[in-house]
Amino acid sequence: MGELDDSIIASEKNTSALESLQFFQTQAHPCSYIEQQQASTLFLNPKQKIDTTLYSQLSEYGFRRSGTHIYKPMCTHCDACIPVRIPVSLFEPSKQQKRTWKRNQDLSIAIVKTIDTEEHYILYEEYITQRHSDGDMYPPSKEQFRNFLTSDWESVRYYEVRHNGKLVGVSVSDIMDNGIAAVYSYYSPSLAKRSLGNFLILFLIEQAKLHNLPAVYLGYWIKSCQKMSYKSAYRPLEIQNGSQWLLVL
Repeated sequence: MGELDDSIIASEKNTSALESLQFFQTQAHPCSYIEQQQASTLFLNPKQKIDTTLYSQLSEYGFRRSGTHIYKPMCTHCDACIPVRIPVSLFEPSKQQKRTWKRNQDLSIAIVKTIDTEEHYILYEEYITQRHSDGDMYPPSKEQFRNFLTSDWESVRYYEVRHNGKLVGVSVSDIMDNGIAAVYSYYSPSLAKRSLGNFLILFLIEQAKLHNLPAVYLGYWIKSCQKMSYKSAYRPLEIQNGSQWLLVL
């Protein structure tokens, strides 16, 4: 059983709902992002009943969702994983982001109740195989897909992207009290010129504005990880330093 570190415990003393939570910490294992580094993860007790309010509170301290698990990196000798979010009221798109948004205005986006279909899995399988064959999600499987993305979670929204009726992308996102969490996205690797991953983040920023939500949470950013470099292109960005969010211009 793991415990929150002192800085997190201290920052949560005024929130009784958080003080009673139980967490478990994994044993050290090879990191998926940094070579020769050992990683460890802090998980909220999976038996804990959690609603959107509690989930939102935990997100303020850098926690994130994967499937039915709420987790946060808690490594002994490394703090490279930095929680980041986009403050939507301050966000200014770059010229490239403006071009990406304009380029994809011929796409249709709709909220769907489920992505647990053969059509969605085929797109997910293609995405993982062609874009992430060097990661721990390869090879993909239907069981992995369902456990990771199709959980029955009250805050989840499945944004389905189509071009002329064909499924080309999906954003799995959570609508929280304090923003939108970009849980995961997958899209057609053959449409690289469209920059669908970046387009979906720009779409979530627009959704946050529409619903008067202050931020889009992008999960963790690692400076040395090339696959995460796209997150630093959204400016300004806020980073979580363990006790508070700091604005990075």
